Amino acid sequence: GRCAEFTRKAIQAGGITLGHTYHAKDYGPMLRSAGFTAIGTYEMPREGDVIIIQPYAGGNPSGHMAIYDGTEWYSDFKQRDMWAGPGYRAARPSYTIYRKN
Repeated sequence: GRCAEFTRKAIQAGGITLGHTYHAKDYGPMLRSAGFTAIGTYEMPREGDVIIIQPYAGGNPSGHMAIYDGTEWYSDFKQRDMWAGPGYRAARPSYTIYRKN
């Protein structure tokens, strides 16, 4: 998918430059370098938060990446929830939500 490209462009539109990596699952270090920090999974997401979801068996090996606009999660599509689809929703792989402070 193109989730990482679309999410990276949304972050850049907000004035933050990120490096490039092929897999969405590998963007954590770049987000940290740009001043994002991981938040607790119990915290409510806020506008500008970015989620990195690890791959699950049988799913896309790149994992997934999306950004929260304060109401909805967006990647290369508007998501129903933070999970990128039924495979992620069922498998519930590990994920990290990053916030720019």
